[in-house]
Amino acid sequence: MKNKIVFISGASGGIGKACAEYFAKDGANLIICSRNMEKLNDFRDFLINSYGVNVLAIELDVKNREKVVETIENLDENWKNIDILINNAGLAKGLEKLYEGNLDDFEDMIDTNIKGLLYLTRQIVPLMVERKGHVINIGSTAGIIAYPNGTVYCATKAAVKFISDGLRMDLIDKEIKVTNIQPGMVETDFSVVRFKGDKNKADGVYKGIEPLRAEDIADIVLYTAKQPKHVQICEVTVTPVHQATGGYVFKN
Repeated sequence: MKNKIVFISGASGGIGKACAEYFAKDGANLIICSRNMEKLNDFRDFLINSYGVNVLAIELDVKNREKVVETIENLDENWKNIDILINNAGLAKGLEKLYEGNLDDFEDMIDTNIKGLLYLTRQIVPLMVERKGHVINIGSTAGIIAYPNGTVYCATKAAVKFISDGLRMDLIDKEIKVTNIQPGMVETDFSVVRFKGDKNKADGVYKGIEPLRAEDIADIVLYTAKQPKHVQICEVTVTPVHQATGGYVFKN
């Protein structure tokens, strides 16, 4: 990945942060974005000092269509040579039955997980055409099989799967790869966000199993990106050993 430019959304924590460090270790230059600029600036400095790569940190809420367009259009010409887009920004909010859920939570998930991904993809993919780039979307096992009380989140991740499949067809003549990574239970701040800061509830999700770590997913993402030019990994589904699907888990 030496001298490649990798754009990662939601890079201040979790899977996005782990991906940034794995690609930096491998010599890639990074554009990292997040809503949390304080964390992002500290992380940028760490990456530069630890791995000697170039890192551009950008405050960006992917839900903001105008800001996404403005940000990509105003990149320095050298930074526009993006080789890999990792659409990682995403979230789950609430764990209620659909008819009891919060409409603001629904909109937040749809705007981030679907529309934000679309905004970035629409702006960045045209920059990749000459460079034969790679789009890597972070989906979920929830996009394959729904689980109780997660209807809207599951629907947004199903959209990521079908966007990935459709985009791969749209780009078949451009030699731009499209990969959908579909993790199961990964212990990050995901459940803390879902339960709106309730750490006890969040910890309970992973109690009794050994969940995946963000680094496990980053390792897979880097592996897919390092395949030979003629090899496209379309989809990877990965779960902890004690999780068969999104809602079928064995706990000790």
